[in-house]
Amino acid sequence: MVFPQELKYTKDHEWIRIEGNIATIGITEFAQRELGDIVFVDIDTKGKTLGANEIFGTVEAVKTVSDLYLPIAGTVTEVNSELEANPEYVNQDPYGKGWMARMTIGNAGDETHLIDAAAYKELVGE
Repeated sequence: MVFPQELKYTKDHEWIRIEGNIATIGITEFAQRELGDIVFVDIDTKGKTLGANEIFGTVEAVKTVSDLYLPIAGTVTEVNSELEANPEYVNQDPYGKGWMARMTIGNAGDETHLIDAAAYKELVGE
């Protein structure tokens, strides 16, 4: 499994890439493997300001639906529209084409509770 070093992770299996005051969010390779084939991604929070750990959408696999949690507080500014027609991108490329949302960070420093790649790798038993 891949654990990109430049990302931060949550214990709920989301990843976040922070670039200035913009963050890109998705689910980890571990999460997509556990879910199985992703058939639908539903994110209807574009334009909404949410707190850390609030639900920003759902991802549906063949046998289950899982909530997606915002790793840090902020405003959802963009949703990956390609996932509407191609939800399989989450399985094929979870850290690239399978990204789910972008947001403007609400509070600088909010990411201090997130874990790094080494801690996440340990969390999932790799």
